[in-house]
Amino acid sequence: MIITIGGSIGSGKTTLASEISHRFGMSHVSVGEVMRQMAKDRKMELIEFSKYAEANPGIDKEIDRKQKDMCSNGNCVVDGRLSAYMLDADLRIWLDAPLAVRAQRVSKREKTTEVRAKKDILKREESEKKRYKEIYKIDLDDRSIYDLVINTKRFSVEEIVNMVSAIIKSI
Repeated sequence: MIITIGGSIGSGKTTLASEISHRFGMSHVSVGEVMRQMAKDRKMELIEFSKYAEANPGIDKEIDRKQKDMCSNGNCVVDGRLSAYMLDADLRIWLDAPLAVRAQRVSKREKTTEVRAKKDILKREESEKKRYKEIYKIDLDDRSIYDLVINTKRFSVEEIVNMVSAIIKSI
């Protein structure tokens, strides 16, 4: 089984993927971590790397290839904004939350201010939407590919994990 968890920056993709993979004994693939490592390898900050990827479409293609390779055996939970499009998934989930909530979460994770986190989120999302539209003709605002869309502001991590677990058990 392959489960993809996409979502806005700071919506809880990695947290949910980690919890579900642990609960069901599946491997966890984080496309965000792949991207962060690629940025680190190039000695770039994530925002800088996103801009670099705009001018170098091969970056996104490489990320997609790595994602597919890491999931070739199935039995995984993948968190990434394009994973639902790149993989033949059994369940496709999208997470979202208001920008203020996401900025608060990202500021804690990145150890920065909420103002800075909000600014960085907006820059990254603008860059990614542009790249994905140009490279793949994918509109990230179109949620029709997803089986389940959750506003993570409304629910605790445990509630979301329980909801998703019930759906997985029914498949």
